[in-house]
Amino acid sequence: MSPARADFATRGAPVGQGARAFRKVLVANRGEIAVRVCRTLKEMGIPSVTVYSDADRGAPHVRSGDESVAIGPAPPAQSYLNAQAILEAARHVGADAIHPGYGFLSESAIFAKQCRDAGLTFIGPSPESTARLGDKSAARRTAAECGVPCVPGAEGVDSVERALGEADRVGYPVLLKASGGGGGRGMRLVRARDEMPAALEAARREAGSAFGDERLLLEKYVHPARHIEIQILADGREVAALGERECSLQRRHQKLIEESPSVAVASSLREAMQGAAASLARAASYAGAMTVEFLLGPDGTFYFLEVNTRLQVEHPVTEMRSGLDLVRAQILIAAGRPLGESLGKGTPELRGHAIEARLCAEDAYQGFLPQTGKILLLAWPKADGSRVDTGIAEGQTLHPYYDSLLAKVIAHGRDREDARTKLLSALRGTALLGVVTNQSFLIDLLEDAAFRQGETFTHTVESREWQAPKEIPDAVLAAAATFLTSPKAAGDGEEETDRYSPWQRLGGWGRTP
Repeated sequence: MSPARADFATRGAPVGQGARAFRKVLVANRGEIAVRVCRTLKEMGIPSVTVYSDADRGAPHVRSGDESVAIGPAPPAQSYLNAQAILEAARHVGADAIHPGYGFLSESAIFAKQCRDAGLTFIGPSPESTARLGDKSAARRTAAECGVPCVPGAEGVDSVERALGEADRVGYPVLLKASGGGGGRGMRLVRARDEMPAALEAARREAGSAFGDERLLLEKYVHPARHIEIQILADGREVAALGERECSLQRRHQKLIEESPSVAVASSLREAMQGAAASLARAASYAGAMTVEFLLGPDGTFYFLEVNTRLQVEHPVTEMRSGLDLVRAQILIAAGRPLGESLGKGTPELRGHAIEARLCAEDAYQGFLPQTGKILLLAWPKADGSRVDTGIAEGQTLHPYYDSLLAKVIAHGRDREDARTKLLSALRGTALLGVVTNQSFLIDLLEDAAFRQGETFTHTVESREWQAPKEIPDAVLAAAATFLTSPKAAGDGEEETDRYSPWQRLGGWGRTP
């Protein structure tokens, strides 16, 4: 079934033949972001090419492109992280540009340079800008040069001895973080000296697997803190700041709920954070979309955290408030168009409130354990003011090789409570059977008093015990009933009628829809 989405007006000059920036764009990613990028390419009249691993053969993102190319076995290192396979695919289909999405190779300065050397446009910042800002260690140095306050820490933590020395210097607890990527990968919280050896090894291993880069840095753990980020668009000369998003509700350093604006950010603080973010873009002569992330301490002081030199997972939150298509902006900027062509008549006014929830294949009530299996039934909500970005389909089998994100459900309202109510309605109107998801948990978060009052921090989720619902949610019962009475459940008379019965095959379906 097709996902629902709220139409958002694309600002800027009309897209006609003159705006057809590239002959053909290869999307070097998978899942919902590949589907999302292909949607904008289609709207711009630019042919698209998707790539897929053996495990993703037949996945929805493959069908989103005008063409598709196989790039290797299921493990990311042999497919979506295999730069040579992706470059060869681009050459094979005659693409002249590559959009990396997020994750995988999206923040690799090496890959950006390989694209340039191969005569391909990397739809993102230059290799030089990526090296200066996408690498966490280099970004800290750039932030310090720009006078942006940084969390106390050290880069180049390559041994247990050095990590212990730096942790003793800044004081426990500390965070170990991957230098070459984000999204919570390669990150470990270390509360005491005896935890360091195992944490360092685990962080290094995960960073190498996720980004092909085992380098780590160490930072003081700011607590309690809010996670605030600023969306930037720049063309190498002009810079536009598009407000903040708050992403404090996280588990294992990966975001669950994102919203804009933040209840904790007053106009004066917003201006200071936007100014700091813009200064980083100017220092790196940045061209493209980027997000500058900050920690906001309990005393109102903000600290530079990192720069994501790519499109963020939560970019729809900004799109819903601004009316911009950030993927379109990326494409136009990469084609050398001035920033004004993406913005239209100046920086857009940000309207209302938007909230995004990440629907993931995980059991939130059992330690957020990743889940796999076959999606037996899938129905997205049809609600005013809501949008669903997804890359899954009914009948699809979910494999363990990739991130657990299945979809993003976003709602926009006149104010925070209106957006919260609409998002709750959209989540309750979503039915996904066959695989345990965090759907009920997202509803719990949105209904929790801490969220309603705007008192959420980066430790909120993991500092509490959350109880699984004791009753089967109405959405599950309704979806199961629909499934039982549907033609595919009943069959055509030649097959046993209960072959696809959810009552027989749903496994852990009772915990979450």
